[in-house]
Amino acid sequence: MTTHTDPGARSSPPVSLVTGGAGFIGAHVAQECLNLGHRVIVVDDLSGGSVENVPDEAQFVEGSVTDVPLMEKLFQDHGVTYVYHLAAYAAEGLSHFIRRFNYTNNVIGTVNLINLSVLHEVECFVFTSSIAVYGEGQLPMTEAMTPRPEDPYGIGKYAAELDLEAARKMFGLNHIVFRPHNVYGTMQNLGDPYRNVIGIFMRQVLQGEPLTVFGDGTQTRAFSHIRDVAPIIARSVTEERAYNQTFNIGADKPYSINQLIEAIAEVFDVEPEVTYLPARNEVQHAYSSHDKVREFFTVGDPTSLEDGIRDMAEWARSRGVISSKPFTAIEVDRNMPPSWREILRN
Repeated sequence: MTTHTDPGARSSPPVSLVTGGAGFIGAHVAQECLNLGHRVIVVDDLSGGSVENVPDEAQFVEGSVTDVPLMEKLFQDHGVTYVYHLAAYAAEGLSHFIRRFNYTNNVIGTVNLINLSVLHEVECFVFTSSIAVYGEGQLPMTEAMTPRPEDPYGIGKYAAELDLEAARKMFGLNHIVFRPHNVYGTMQNLGDPYRNVIGIFMRQVLQGEPLTVFGDGTQTRAFSHIRDVAPIIARSVTEERAYNQTFNIGADKPYSINQLIEAIAEVFDVEPEVTYLPARNEVQHAYSSHDKVREFFTVGDPTSLEDGIRDMAEWARSRGVISSKPFTAIEVDRNMPPSWREILRN
C-alpha cells in the first residue's frame, strides 16, 4: 500500500474524490481541497444536495456510491489519490424507520469505496463519521471512549469505522476518521424536514411558521460552524501523523434547543412562536472534547453561535427556501413521530 507522499515531490496535483460533494459539508470540503491545489472529482446522487453547491473548478459526476460499476470507472479513469467520503443520509432520528436504506447507503456504500481504495492503492481514506457513535451518557465524548450507538445511523457509522481499521490491518489502507456534530452554515439544505435543526428553524422563520421542537427544548447540542470543520478535514491528508487516527471535530460549547431558538429569533428580529411536540427517541445531551484534534492540527478560535447564525441567516435570506422532496420510502412506521406522519400524508 502506498503511504503518504510529500506534495512537493509530486509531478502532478493529487486527485481527490469527494463523495457527497454536492451536499452541505461535502461541497465545502471540495472547495477546500481545490484551495490546496488538488484536482477534485465530486460524485453525488443529489438526494440531498444540489449541483449549485459543487465548486466550478471541480468535475461533477451524478451517481451513488452504491453503484459499483460507476465507482470502479471513477477510480480507474482518474487515478484517485485521496478519498473524502461524505456521502450519507445523515438522519439519526429517521434512521430507525429506514434501516435497510440506512445500511445500504451508509455501510455498503462505504465498503464499496474501501474495496476500490485498496485495489487502486489510495494514499488515504478520509471518512466523516459522527458523534452519534457514542450514544447516551458519555460526556464530554472523547475518542478514547468505547462507542455505544443507539440508532441505526450511529451503528452504521461505527461499523464503517471498524471496517476501515480492519482494512488497515489487512491491506495497509491509511484512513482518518472525523466525528463532526451538528454542523451548520451556508449551502445547508433548508428544505429537509428531518435533519439539521438550525436549517429547519430558519426555514420555518422564513416561511412564517411556528418553530417545532421535540420535547421541552432542554436537550443540548454543540453547534459547529462549517468554517471550523471543512478546512481541517480537507488538509488532514497533509498531516501524516493524523493517519489512522480518529478525531472529534466541532464546537466545544453546548446550547439547549431553547437557547438556539432565542439566538435565531434575535438574528431574524422575530418573536418566535414555538410548538412543542412529544419527545422522540434521541440522545438528550451531546457534546464532545476536541483536545485531540488540537494536538494534531492548527485549530483557530471557534466561530461563536451568534456569528455563525448571523452568517448563515444572511445567506438564507438571499437564497430563499428551495423545497426539498420529503423522504417517503419509510420501511417501518411504528412509533414514528406524528409530525413526520403528517409530512408523509402531505
